Amino acid sequence: MTELPDPDFEARFGADGPVCGVDEVGRGPLAGPVVTAAVVLGPEAPEGLRDSKKLSLAARERLFDAILATCAVGIGRAEVAEIDEINILQASLVAMERAVAALPVRPALALIDGNRLPKALPCRGETVVKGDARSRAIAAASIVAKVTRDREMVALAQQHPHYAWETNMGYGTKAHLDGLAAYGVTPHHRRSFAPIHKILVQEDFLSP
Repeated sequence: MTELPDPDFEARFGADGPVCGVDEVGRGPLAGPVVTAAVVLGPEAPEGLRDSKKLSLAARERLFDAILATCAVGIGRAEVAEIDEINILQASLVAMERAVAALPVRPALALIDGNRLPKALPCRGETVVKGDARSRAIAAASIVAKVTRDREMVALAQQHPHYAWETNMGYGTKAHLDGLAAYGVTPHHRRSFAPIHKILVQEDFLSP
């Protein structure tokens, strides 16, 4: 069984006020937004918080509902147009800033999963490499971000049924690439990403 994050991890940073964990989902897909979440754990936060990738779908859904019921949560996002304009890394950092700003409480410290610190946080920030395995707050944020984005991709799959987004969540699987080859690019595809850019260049070359 995967080891759970240290329950005292957040206390090590000595913040004079609430500590939020921040994580993102969706840097790698060819389609859809990048979604981030910020979570301040409440005293009744659920047990079993861990990296969302280590959880089953049923466990993620259960913990998602429990987190929203017991914790302070902010959600941020960056749309495809922003990703294409400023690149996926910068879009992810902007979405993290938005998630922290959307919290219903003002945190004293934001623990950011990874090694890049957003520049415009409304509080002090610290990066935590592999934070979703080390911090319960970051793990909670990873769960909220993943369930939120996955649900959106499932909904988008109803509008664009040829790309298997309901199962691949926009990642470049064979089914997704086959859909692109047969049906082309949608408004939800990231035009700056190499496979999409290549298709668009080919279409421009072949057009009369």
